Amino acid sequence: MWRDRLVPGEPEIFVAWQEGTADRTLLAIHGGPDWDHSFLRDPLERLDCRLLLPDLRGCGRSGRVPEEEYHPDGLMQDLLRVLDAFDVERADVLGHSYGGMVAQRFAITHPSRVRSLIVSGSSVLPLPPDAFAGWTERDEVLARQEDPWQRQDLTPKERTRAEAFASAPANIWRAEAMPGYLRRLEEVRFGAQWLAPFLAGTLVSPRLPDAAQRIAELDIPVLLLHGRQDMTFPVDLVEPTLELIPRARAVVLEEAGHMAHVDEPDGYLNAVREFLAAG
Repeated sequence: MWRDRLVPGEPEIFVAWQEGTADRTLLAIHGGPDWDHSFLRDPLERLDCRLLLPDLRGCGRSGRVPEEEYHPDGLMQDLLRVLDAFDVERADVLGHSYGGMVAQRFAITHPSRVRSLIVSGSSVLPLPPDAFAGWTERDEVLARQEDPWQRQDLTPKERTRAEAFASAPANIWRAEAMPGYLRRLEEVRFGAQWLAPFLAGTLVSPRLPDAAQRIAELDIPVLLLHGRQDMTFPVDLVEPTLELIPRARAVVLEEAGHMAHVDEPDGYLNAVREFLAAG
């Protein structure tokens, strides 16, 4: 059963959490970043470990900060406060999409607090300019996608929400999964706090230089969990990452896109469950 908790501090951090039967804690970090945690609940809620799903600062039901404080370093302090509030010394950390880069940064900067790392629908290596060259189907999907950022009749928050719905065909591969995904989006509390520094060109990426080498030096188990049809982070970066991180393994879900946990929830869940059990 899900419970809610506000972790005090500047800002307050909202955490949806679920007690488990296993003596492990999984900290799951959402992407967007102007989304909330809710789109990640299913299928993770079927795990038997304790789950902590925070809303990042400025997102969902967490507190807001001045524009200059939407920075990865602030996120690191927020995540530390979350673990401390729940008396978690070391957590397994999963990050999806943008959250995948946040999770990597947290593991690198606070290694004593991270037991293992799951990079979901994201990448350790930077994306090359030609990452998707020759993928005609992706080109066609993106060509049909509406651009809400051009709509002056929408508020910034409404544009974030509209962009999430407009990009659904690029994020979901299986047509059968689309209705459920759209229902899931209806429940997300979209925001626009991170949008302002992004548009101003001042938003700092959470990706650290030489991330692969630095993660390899941590000597912790790493899972790269990816959809074969991911149109945001190319699956082609998985293999070279494995070559750089000896303790990394990969699970690629063949009929899944960027939201692999929605396209293939059972395969996604099994991959996470087996990885945690092995670690």
